[in-house]
Amino acid sequence: MGYEPQMTKEDIRKLYRQLAIEFSSLPIDTVLEHCREIAKKYFSCFPLLLQIGSLFVNHSMLVKDPDKTVQILEEARTIFARVKTETDDIELAKQALDMEALCLLTLGRSNEVLDLLEPMELSLTFSEPLLASAYEKIGKTETAKSILQIGMYQSIIRLFNLLPSYLNLCLDQPTTFEETYKRTIALSETFQIRTLHPGLLLSFYVSAAQNYLALGKTEKALDLLEQYTQLATSDIYPLRLHGDHYFDRLDGWLEHTLTLGSDMPRNETIVRKDMTQAVRDNPAFTIIRYTPRFQSMIKRLEANEEVAYASNYNR
Repeated sequence: MGYEPQMTKEDIRKLYRQLAIEFSSLPIDTVLEHCREIAKKYFSCFPLLLQIGSLFVNHSMLVKDPDKTVQILEEARTIFARVKTETDDIELAKQALDMEALCLLTLGRSNEVLDLLEPMELSLTFSEPLLASAYEKIGKTETAKSILQIGMYQSIIRLFNLLPSYLNLCLDQPTTFEETYKRTIALSETFQIRTLHPGLLLSFYVSAAQNYLALGKTEKALDLLEQYTQLATSDIYPLRLHGDHYFDRLDGWLEHTLTLGSDMPRNETIVRKDMTQAVRDNPAFTIIRYTPRFQSMIKRLEANEEVAYASNYNR
């Protein structure tokens, strides 16, 4: 019947890289069908199915037909729902739940997101300090340091994902809005997010620029988009998850714990293209679209796309 039981983490990673490249170079219908064939072949390999669903979500924006985009997101949602229900891996089930909720939110089905997540209790409990203390007491100080460092890294990423959403909700409170913006920038500078995880900062710049434009602060919005453009066209490629001189214990954990290792969910060609579209095709920036500063930034971002195309061509 062509059915295979499981695929190793290393094989999933290799396959994901291959499919991500295919999404950037082949017709999307061809790649989607390839993904479906793989999902059918490895029907019960839930870690692989989670990544197949993620591929669908991360590349759904490549489809020009809105109805087809909805179809792809619904197909991904179905995959995540099945993984959530049938896997015995608690962490995998949680990831599938979050991805299912993301699909529903993108599809505009907010009430279903609430039904899915509402029972979730917000806990103040963290296991890392207890686990690290236990390792320290038995003389495994280096292991304790690694556990705390990984916990810190995850908490920073989580906080940086929360702050833009909170900033957006504070548009009706100017003082809180400005304070949230200042604290986000301070967090970024303290932990050197520009080099540690530039993708987080890029998303924040676009979100904050939209907010400032909504408040009528055009120059501030353009300043933020200028920072976005400078970062997006700088030497940050290839984008990968990694540590730095402070977070010096992350790389091994990323490589051995995450299914994709340090890889990002999308191919570099698509990432660079998306960076341009996030500004150029953003309805929130219609009012400044034809200003010289904005047009200059778009030209630089489009030139940045060509770098990836040239790189792929020369391989």
